[in-house]
Amino acid sequence: MGNDARTRDAAASADFEEVQTTGQFKELRKRHRSFVFPMAVAFLLWYFAYVLLADYAVGFMSTKVWGNINIGLIMGLLQFVTTFAITGWYVSYCNRKLDPIAADIRHGIEGHEFDRADRFDGADTGMSGSSAGGAGK
Repeated sequence: MGNDARTRDAAASADFEEVQTTGQFKELRKRHRSFVFPMAVAFLLWYFAYVLLADYAVGFMSTKVWGNINIGLIMGLLQFVTTFAITGWYVSYCNRKLDPIAADIRHGIEGHEFDRADRFDGADTGMSGSSAGGAGK
């Protein structure tokens, strides 16, 4: 318990403004924005089209498709389907395009020698490398 106070947090020693100026971080931000902004615009257009049609095209939206199911109901349910589809697409995109870069950036922040030296400084007090933060890395 007393040794926990000596363990330095890697985030505390990181200069986040410096990290934000790196090429990796700029690429990560560019890739994130290139997915999120167009997708947000597309979904908002789809959503507002639904709302406007429901308000101003009542005859169209109440057109029966099958039994009591009309176009308005189908479009309303498709809002939920679209939300889940976008979420799945975003997760897949992150796994392929964003997470590898983010992991490299994180390793660059947490993987410095001065961070490791402070983490394992308690080795002389009887702490093993694995309990002091994973010496095998």
